[in-house]
Amino acid sequence: MPQPAVQIERSIAKVMATIEARGLWKTFGTTVALDSIDLRVEEGRILGLIGPNGAGKTTALNAILGLTPYQGELKVLGRDPWNERNQLMRDVSFIADVAVLPRWIRVTHLLDYIAGVHPRFNRTKAESFLSKTTIKRTSKVRELSKGMVAQLHLALVMAIDAKLLVLDEPTLGLDILYRKQFYDSLLNDYFDHSRTIVVTTHQVEEVQDVLTDLMFIDRGRIALQCSMEEFDSRYVEVMVNPEHVAAARALKPIHERPVFGRSVLLFDHVDRDQLAVLGEVRRPSIADLFVAVMSNNANQPQLSHEVAAHEGTTAR
Repeated sequence: MPQPAVQIERSIAKVMATIEARGLWKTFGTTVALDSIDLRVEEGRILGLIGPNGAGKTTALNAILGLTPYQGELKVLGRDPWNERNQLMRDVSFIADVAVLPRWIRVTHLLDYIAGVHPRFNRTKAESFLSKTTIKRTSKVRELSKGMVAQLHLALVMAIDAKLLVLDEPTLGLDILYRKQFYDSLLNDYFDHSRTIVVTTHQVEEVQDVLTDLMFIDRGRIALQCSMEEFDSRYVEVMVNPEHVAAARALKPIHERPVFGRSVLLFDHVDRDQLAVLGEVRRPSIADLFVAVMSNNANQPQLSHEVAAHEGTTAR
């Protein structure tokens, strides 16, 4: 019989990496867009890639999709996305923040077209998704509202048997009803715990309960990376009673903000029972943690490449 260590090794080997990057590097002239990123996204996970404008999110997605060359190692579904993009796209679907569907085409003709060009498109499934909307098959894309176009795009994508779905600000500009419908459909009609989803969004409050993994990116570097299980066990927010503010600050919070005249402090790896006596303990939002991490990151000057290389940090 296999020894326990061998069994564990085999078990770990079964968890496939949908995306794996080591030292991923990308520059545009003198601007470093991706700065030696190491990344692993396992099969069946939903990763939220969060960052300020210009942080490198779209560049990272473009590298994953084979739309831009890069330095370093990158495998997506076991393939080199830049050199094997045609094969990779059979297993990947993508929704960008700007709808790319032809505005002149009718919905029914669009279904005909996708069925003719994509071998893994299931028209029956697409029709089933669309039946839950008010979209008419005879309508042209230009006659649909932005929310309807998003619904149509999602129906087309969900009807493709893809292993990886990449979403770049998919609900940008949609009202709250369409945004909720979008993520409900994504979870209930598409995600099956074997597909992998990567999503970038600035509306982080709407994906907090959707994600399995979280990554903050800033100035081309990963500022935070954790599972949502780790997020829940590691971070805690306390609305501190006024008489306990000094005691709370002594526990070294990573961020503090005023709310209605009281202090809300965010802690990392501090015992919850110890914090409970100081005030109201609650789960922080991704948005609050993002502000805390970005604020701390902004106060830490980046090393120059010369200094980084001297200290042993990878610099290409």
